[in-house]
This record gives sequence, C-alpha cells and structure tokens, in this order.
Amino acid sequence: MTKPHEIDTMGPVDYLVIEFPGNRMTGEGIPLLLDLVDRGIVRILDLAFIRKDVDGSIVAVAVEDMDAEGAREFAVFQGASSGLLDRDDLREAANAIEPGNSAGILVYENVWAAPLAIAWRRGGAQMVASGRIPVQELLAAAEANA
Repeated sequence: MTKPHEIDTMGPVDYLVIEFPGNRMTGEGIPLLLDLVDRGIVRILDLAFIRKDVDGSIVAVAVEDMDAEGAREFAVFQGASSGLLDRDDLREAANAIEPGNSAGILVYENVWAAPLAIAWRRGGAQMVASGRIPVQELLAAAEANA
C-alpha cells in the first residue's frame, strides 16, 4: 500500500483496462511490461483480472485460477496490490468489456515523470486535466489529412 508521505515523490498514476476477447489471456505483452518495470519507467501498483460471463455476471480471476500458460506468464504480478482498486472499480471496468470476455486492470506509476511532477508540485502547480488519444483517432486524423 502506498503511504501518504510517498505520494509527494511519485510520478503520475494511470490505469488501463485491457480486454481479452474470448477470455484468452495469452500473456504475450508481459515481457514488454516487465522490461518497462525493470528499466524504471513504470511501477505496477495494482493488477487485477476479471471475467464477464455471457449472462453479464462478473467474476474476479486469480492468477492461480488461469490456465497453465496464463498462470505462468502472469505469476510475476501475483500480489501486486496497492489497495487502490476496489470492487466498484472492477465493476466499472467490467462495464467497458463485452460479455464472454475478460480483462486485466493495470494501475501503474509513471516513474519516468516523477522528477518533473515533483518540481511542478514544489512550484505550486497541479494537474487539472489529463487524457489519452486512442490510436484509432490518430489513424483517422492521419488518414483525413493524407
């Protein structure tokens, strides 16, 4: 769990909800995520998995309950929990995915940005908005301007 005094030295914290169609969590991107962690670019604060059954019910999925391949790939993150994610967050994440699919919910600190964030906070600045432009919008804009 992140302590209040540590927050002053942290970089921005983001979250992702990654949908896996047909409940196929292959772990294909895990080595790339681990590389980001190893290089000190991000720090994983929370990682949780859910499944949304075809009837709309939501089930939390533990790493040890995944198939052999998934369990092996995701085992490195077992126990990654800062306490930021709660049941309401998992339900909200489930609203973003289709029935019959599963999702990984990742909360991470942008460690690379911590020195900049600390300097801004020291100067009295605060972030008032943040966002992300989906790759589909970038592609559409590039196509429209071609």
